[in-house]
Amino acid sequence: MEKQSTVEQPIGKGGFLERYFKLSQHGTSVKNELIGGITTFATMAYIIFVNPNIMSASGMDPGALFVATCIGAAIGTLMMGLFANWPVGLAPGMG
Repeated sequence: MEKQSTVEQPIGKGGFLERYFKLSQHGTSVKNELIGGITTFATMAYIIFVNPNIMSASGMDPGALFVATCIGAAIGTLMMGLFANWPVGLAPGMG
């Protein structure tokens, strides 16, 4: 019976974000991911205001559309980050 060699990282090394997202294996760091997240938010923030204005032309309540746009973007982005482990921001409507 052959012994398989595996390299195990200690549990305390790098913290939760490093272990869960395998940041060093992807060649990034928490700092780089935070900068990327802020940049993505800044480039996508317009959708929060533009999408409800476009859709309100159909007679729907702009306030409700604003909330729905925010919730849709948050859920889509969280699912891509947490389940797919892929750092992509998703915004509804304008695609």
